Amino acid sequence: MKALLNPESSYSVSSISSFQIKRSLHLNGPSSSCLRFPLTDCNGRPLRRKLAVGLKIKAVLDSAMMEQLGLKESDIKNPALSSTYRSPAIPKANPTVLDAQARVCTGPTQTRPLSEEQAFKVFDTILRSARGELKDEEPVSKSQLGAFFAGMTIRANAFPGETQWSEGEKRAMDVFWPLLVRALPPDVLFIADPEGSLLGSGNSVGPTFVGNETREMRLVGALREVLAGGHLGYEEVKGVLRDVLPLATEDSLTSGVSESLLSAFLIGQRMNRETDRELKAYCLAFDDELGASPVADVKSLTHYGEPYDGNTRFFRSTLFVATVRACYGESSVLHGVEWMPPKGGVTEEQMLNFMGANTRLSVQQAKELIEDEKAGFAYLSLREARPSLYSVVGMREHIKKRPPLATTEKVQQFVRATGKEAIVAGFYHEGYEEPLLMLMRRRGVHSGLVIKGEEGALSMTTRVRAASASKKGFPVNYCSGFRSLSSDTALEADGVSRQSFNLEVDARDYGFEPTETPRTDRSVSKNIELGLAALRGEKGAAYDRIVLNAGIVDHLLGCEGADDVAVAMERAKEAIDSGKALNKLLNYIEISRKMK
Repeated sequence: MKALLNPESSYSVSSISSFQIKRSLHLNGPSSSCLRFPLTDCNGRPLRRKLAVGLKIKAVLDSAMMEQLGLKESDIKNPALSSTYRSPAIPKANPTVLDAQARVCTGPTQTRPLSEEQAFKVFDTILRSARGELKDEEPVSKSQLGAFFAGMTIRANAFPGETQWSEGEKRAMDVFWPLLVRALPPDVLFIADPEGSLLGSGNSVGPTFVGNETREMRLVGALREVLAGGHLGYEEVKGVLRDVLPLATEDSLTSGVSESLLSAFLIGQRMNRETDRELKAYCLAFDDELGASPVADVKSLTHYGEPYDGNTRFFRSTLFVATVRACYGESSVLHGVEWMPPKGGVTEEQMLNFMGANTRLSVQQAKELIEDEKAGFAYLSLREARPSLYSVVGMREHIKKRPPLATTEKVQQFVRATGKEAIVAGFYHEGYEEPLLMLMRRRGVHSGLVIKGEEGALSMTTRVRAASASKKGFPVNYCSGFRSLSSDTALEADGVSRQSFNLEVDARDYGFEPTETPRTDRSVSKNIELGLAALRGEKGAAYDRIVLNAGIVDHLLGCEGADDVAVAMERAKEAIDSGKALNKLLNYIEISRKMK
């Protein structure tokens, strides 16, 4: 096998045949004793057979095992589909306006103007909602109003001709604006007409609107620039975010800022294509929210930045990759949320919840798990790690499109390390790979890697790209990154010597047969079933993906003992085939559950 970092090498993508896992494990049947290796608990004692098998049966929805596992219904979130993890406390958005937001609240070239019929329907829905006359749909929320009208204003002020207002949108606005002016609150009227141009001079609140209190005034000032298509400085964005977050709740003693204004700000910055300064502000604004990050005493720590909104189609392997890498001293911290729009797919938090792990760990407890040789990795929820950023989850569903936070939350350092640190993040849209790497360098890590995995996540695939696949943008399995090299003589601006690389990984070059991607289709249990089967040593598509992703990430990050990619792959296989990786996961579940 050749080394990956050959500067002249170029690779192309993969594909796999469907891998069927046995869906029934019988507790009293012969299969219950057919484990290929001894399993131990976190103290090194052999696990009772019922517990070991029970954790696997949990993955295939055998709820009868819960009693034998010592789990109560209150300990586990049991729904099988990722969509059921959506909090019922989040009000639903109005579907008519949400569909319109999907068209108009996007970039300068991606926006699709509304037809006259669509525009009339949307404005009529907004008007009836504002008047309290909407009976057959959910009300149009303040966040939706802010995002929709911000999109319309920015398109009119700053977008190229083909994505500005259509003739149908103009005619609809001519009809409805005089009515909307009498029905909408001042903050929304400001967003829709900041310069007072729609009804002529002196007939709009837009030019004189300043907000209701100091925090909101600062937001309004920044938003004026955003609505004009402009950009802000690092300190200005950081100051606004720290002023307005966390969002006030019903129990809060303060009224908080207008949700319309904040949603307009968030989507407006994304539509204008954030600058590096703006992205740095979103990334770093809340680093000190809970005080200094704890430092884990480990030789190596990888921060995994999966897209927070999860996977809806394909196997999400990173949790299982982390257990493999922990077996040979490559510690990891995974972070995310239970459920996040717009995809609302399978996340690590859902999987760990389903298996009975504690997903409400503090950053200090995560640090302890990372240091614990029986585990060697940890998962942190944004809920505990950054309450301010977590407070926006509900608003993000009503914004519809991804705000800047969807990029910067993948590049967080909730726990630090005494040894080397690396960040790995997934991306989908071309143009965000370099900003992600910029943020990693800003974090001061030794190595950084961005991967265009399946669904924009981190999982590289063994599937071969179809001949009919689009040639636009980067292909799946494209990687770009940097690693620190003390032997390099060339120093970057920050005084650190780095080797940069980019390549396309073809799994066939490393001995993998092309296979179709395992589908999970929003099933939390199916994702767990595939991962646990692979950690039990069952060969197939999921096993190959875990080995591929562990070995190549080790190699690209410059991990100890991974200079030769073939050696890196073999030690990943050994971690699985020996049973060590599965033990790490079982230990993690047990230890985390004891933490209060």
